[in-house]
Amino acid sequence: MWTENIKQAMLFYLVLFNVIGFTVVVADKYRAKRHKWRIRESRFFLIALLGGGVGVYSGMRIFHHKTKHRYFMWGIPSIVIIQCILAYFIYCYW
Repeated sequence: MWTENIKQAMLFYLVLFNVIGFTVVVADKYRAKRHKWRIRESRFFLIALLGGGVGVYSGMRIFHHKTKHRYFMWGIPSIVIIQCILAYFIYCYW
């Protein structure tokens, strides 16, 4: 019973952070086009590390934002792959 609650909480957490990650990329792209204050690049990585990597990467690819930065194009997918492996083991063996 309690493991189902934990799984639901994990799913909610991941969905929330991926929506936040996607939104941050969209907001930064909007600000970049209008020459306004920008979001720090470290924030993108922090959000990705906290579980929003898929959202950040999706936003990058859909809106063609930060795609010329090599450390974004390698770093964010690396974080996503590591998190997927961890999530698999946690989900299957916990």
